[in-house]
Amino acid sequence: MKVTYLGTTTLLFDNGESQILFDCHVSRPSVKRCLFGKLGTDKEVADRVIRDFKIDRLRAVFVSHTHHDHVLDMPYFASVCGAEVYGSPSAINIARGADISGERLFSFADSLSYSVGGFEITVIPSRHSRPFFFNNDLGKTIDKPLALPARKSRFREGGSFDFLVRSGGKSCLIRPSCNFIEGQLDGIRADALFLGITGLSKESVVWQSKFFSETVDKVKTDTVIPIHWDNFFTPLYDGVKALPKPFEYTLDSLRLLEARCKAQFRILIPLKTLEL
Repeated sequence: MKVTYLGTTTLLFDNGESQILFDCHVSRPSVKRCLFGKLGTDKEVADRVIRDFKIDRLRAVFVSHTHHDHVLDMPYFASVCGAEVYGSPSAINIARGADISGERLFSFADSLSYSVGGFEITVIPSRHSRPFFFNNDLGKTIDKPLALPARKSRFREGGSFDFLVRSGGKSCLIRPSCNFIEGQLDGIRADALFLGITGLSKESVVWQSKFFSETVDKVKTDTVIPIHWDNFFTPLYDGVKALPKPFEYTLDSLRLLEARCKAQFRILIPLKTLEL
């Protein structure tokens, strides 16, 4: 099973038979556009990603939550690649805004377990990282079809989810947001943990310890890979940049994770592939 990191929390899984995207954000509009413009897919970038990574067997896009940096390009990829869409009712309404047919839409309100193209995916209700001025809409939903482009404020959180992905005897847990629900991961094991870290360095030492106890320690994984640390306001193909202050103290967060995980810690650079 191959996993390609496409920045932010976007992960392309490929088991040789099928491909699945978890989250879908490659257009990466600037801060200025997020504040003052409307957001939609940069088709030139999206087509380049499809071409460069040979996304020709895409079966599904799973959406962790419906902030723009997780869902913006889902309608385009689903439409161009003919993929199904799996997500909260809010994610389904974004897909409906792009006229994706109903038989290709699967709501987490109906099921939390799916078999797609040789993958077994368990959806785990989760918790978004703590809000600040840029994402203070937690718990709010998108209640009618949303056509893109749209203002950033229209991309409400809509509930957050993690994914346990199994294929070919290997397993991965994807936790896009830096938060935890106590006891949520009891009994869950995975070969690799993709762990969102935005906000980690701003929390108290007590909170950080509890976060690691409820994620890294519970899953007992071989490999911990940070995600949601790169600057998703800069172009995907312009080189790796960390999220700037005041959004995050990225190096501090990476050091905290490395110190806790030791030999398990591994950085996967955007546009690079890991084989499990």
